[in-house]
Amino acid sequence: MSFESIKIFENKIAEFFGAKYAIAVDCCTHGIELCLRHEYINSITVPKRTYISVPFLANKLNIHLEWKDEDWKDYYYLTNNIIDAAVLWKKDSYIPGTFMNISFQFRKHLALGRGGCILTNNKAAAIKLKKMSYDGRHPNIPWREQNIDTMGYHYYMTPETAELGLKKLPKAIETKPTQWTINDWPDVSKMEVFNNIEGIDPYLQTR
Repeated sequence: MSFESIKIFENKIAEFFGAKYAIAVDCCTHGIELCLRHEYINSITVPKRTYISVPFLANKLNIHLEWKDEDWKDYYYLTNNIIDAAVLWKKDSYIPGTFMNISFQFRKHLALGRGGCILTNNKAAAIKLKKMSYDGRHPNIPWREQNIDTMGYHYYMTPETAELGLKKLPKAIETKPTQWTINDWPDVSKMEVFNNIEGIDPYLQTR
């Protein structure tokens, strides 16, 4: 499997958003999860109106979930440096010092069906997150030839998705994105799954 198309796609996404590095993943929620694991986070603060997979991460990672009323636009902070920017599409919008997570799910501006990217300016973190997304290994080197030293997760973007992204990217850059509003999401904090209903084992859907 060749990962050259993924590298090219990552570089173009990083350039568009104004970040030094972009780590392509299979979905935005998994990108957020990797950031939470990388930063050893034990608590997240989530807007009541957002996509449900984000607060599900608290249960998955066994961390504290705190709700907040926030009329957010384009992105919001989960911690002091981890951002859910799933619906953001704006040139040079990367916020230095943060991990911004972008979505390429089918309803997003760059619609690839599935996929996402983590934006960062931290080279060491970018290398570590890349390895974490690829089962702990370096891309383009057979894993059997590596002495893997990083706990990894099967969250990488496929070359086919990256190639589709490269094909659709020019039009996405030229096209004005849809402006999402807070009313595009229900108040997920009121759902039974978050209110101590016994016997519920939620399926961890991701974007």
